[in-house]
Amino acid sequence: MKKLLRNFFDGIKPNFEKGGKFEKFHPALDAFETFVFVPGETTHSGAHIRDGIDLKRTMFFVIIALVPSLLFGMYNIGFQHYSQLGEEFTLMSAFLFGLWKVLPMIVISYGVGLGIEFLFAIIRGHQVNEGYLVTGMLIPLIMPVDLPLWMLAVAVVFAVIIGKEVFGGTGMNILNPALTARAFLFFAYPTYMSGNAVWVADAGTVDAISGETILGGLAAAKEVLSQAAAGTGYDSWTPMEAFLGLIPGSVGETSTLAIILGAAFLLWTGIGSWRIMLSGLLGASLMGLIFNAFSVNLLMATPWYEHLVIGGFAFGLVFMATDPVSAAQTTKGKWIYGFLVGFFAIMIRVFNPAYPEGIMLAILLMNVFAPLIDHYVVQANVKKRMKRMNTAKA
Repeated sequence: MKKLLRNFFDGIKPNFEKGGKFEKFHPALDAFETFVFVPGETTHSGAHIRDGIDLKRTMFFVIIALVPSLLFGMYNIGFQHYSQLGEEFTLMSAFLFGLWKVLPMIVISYGVGLGIEFLFAIIRGHQVNEGYLVTGMLIPLIMPVDLPLWMLAVAVVFAVIIGKEVFGGTGMNILNPALTARAFLFFAYPTYMSGNAVWVADAGTVDAISGETILGGLAAAKEVLSQAAAGTGYDSWTPMEAFLGLIPGSVGETSTLAIILGAAFLLWTGIGSWRIMLSGLLGASLMGLIFNAFSVNLLMATPWYEHLVIGGFAFGLVFMATDPVSAAQTTKGKWIYGFLVGFFAIMIRVFNPAYPEGIMLAILLMNVFAPLIDHYVVQANVKKRMKRMNTAKA
């Protein structure tokens, strides 16, 4: 198979090289070839960075880390749908129902996003950026299952063009592109991104289905998350159900267990930043403890550790906050950045009942401040070294 692919690319490559009839489309061929085969090019001057994988392989590992959340999300979509209708179902029938709902979202995300990436690469004459391999998977996973596909396509166009390409493409964007897509939909089409009619399949058309999320219920002062509330209806869940992910929510954000599996893989491969993940947990826990001390409303009274397993907090912290482009780059900066992401995520969740899911706004806010954090960390190191040097001279 490998030899067959190699012969295929070697056979058509002359047509895409300089002077060939498809010269303008060389970036498109290069994108497919370097996805299948690691480029054999080496740098000839300047600094050399040696590693076993390149950016495409790195992005592919992140997609592997997303697989548990994706597969469980597909099952949970069917589980929520059939459970609330009171119909009998099997694991496979629930999964196939979710697959039928999610697959078009993935196709739209990759089709529209990569189409724009290829277009920009051909016009600008550079290689196709690898970053969309991950963004294309992240976008469907952070959306409601019943989001209209045309709306998803518009969000992808906005995220790729406004969120990334206007800044110069992958590696140059200030904001996380996937969160940019979600923020666009939240402000442009709020009725499709909030309320209780979008988080469970067909909740907007079937009266028997309630799509209310745990955060939506808590914001409306309903006791929806406790052992006492268990079994009182489909508007209540136990903390264990929230941890496993058997709750309404975005496609891939409900299962903290699946997200932990993905986080473990990212840490094992050295791709994810453990400093950002750990400091984010510390920041969220501290903010949760502060609110628990006051407990003025249900969101404040929610135990700090339960804040970590509801909503999109865990997914955002593992897969969004650790984005190597839009996050802080320095070691101390990562601690500060991650801590503030967790701290503000819970603060926004509690203080803004109109939008109790605060992780998106917290990450986007810290994306903006990440360069400033790195700047002051670097300046502090420079001052410290200057002081040490002056002391040595004296």
